[in-house]
Amino acid sequence: MHCVIPAGGLSRDHRRWLRPRFPFFLPVKVLSRVFRGKFLAGLKRLYRSKKLQCAGPAGALADQQHFAKLLRHLHRHDCVVYAKPAFGGPLQVLRYLGRYTHRVAISNHRLLAFDQERVTFRWKDYAHNGRPGQMTLTATEFLRRFCLHVLPKGFVRIRHFGFLANRFPGSRLALCRQLLASRSATEKRGGTYDLHSENACLWHCPGCGASMIVIQRFTAADLSACTYFDSS
Repeated sequence: MHCVIPAGGLSRDHRRWLRPRFPFFLPVKVLSRVFRGKFLAGLKRLYRSKKLQCAGPAGALADQQHFAKLLRHLHRHDCVVYAKPAFGGPLQVLRYLGRYTHRVAISNHRLLAFDQERVTFRWKDYAHNGRPGQMTLTATEFLRRFCLHVLPKGFVRIRHFGFLANRFPGSRLALCRQLLASRSATEKRGGTYDLHSENACLWHCPGCGASMIVIQRFTAADLSACTYFDSS
């Protein structure tokens, strides 16, 4: 699971854009302990609700004393949490995630041959520095692996929260852009700004640089209800 989190958010009155005090999201050491606590709390919850299967090599954990001993052992170890800034910036991160959210499991140019029984395709061995190679599978096994990338019923690839939530059809995002533009212009001037001032300039024409005047705002629902005609 990947999470894209904005560096800031709206104030409670939705009149200001608030930026974090620190140039990072969470301290790594603190995140490690929080993750350990959440993980162990989840184990306890599953164990109490009889949803944790204790069979085979883990059969001894069915005894409460053995399970409590395991929890004490796990609590003495720190979980490894790794976090770092993206090397290429936000654009490269979005491009990387877009390959998973908006493309199929395998593209056509990687398919090399099909003889009615076997499928041959190109792949990269990332365990050996991305070394390219070819793999041949039976058609049934190829389809099985392909179907592993099909989401179960009721699942979605992308979930939006906060000002991107579906209950705010673009209105909160537009407000965030206005506040960011106002703040950026104010910081360049070194002054203060008022979002509701009649003279507040939120957008500029990319051609001449003059102030843009908002005539009307459309929500996603308004646009979906519009009918477009092709004049060609």
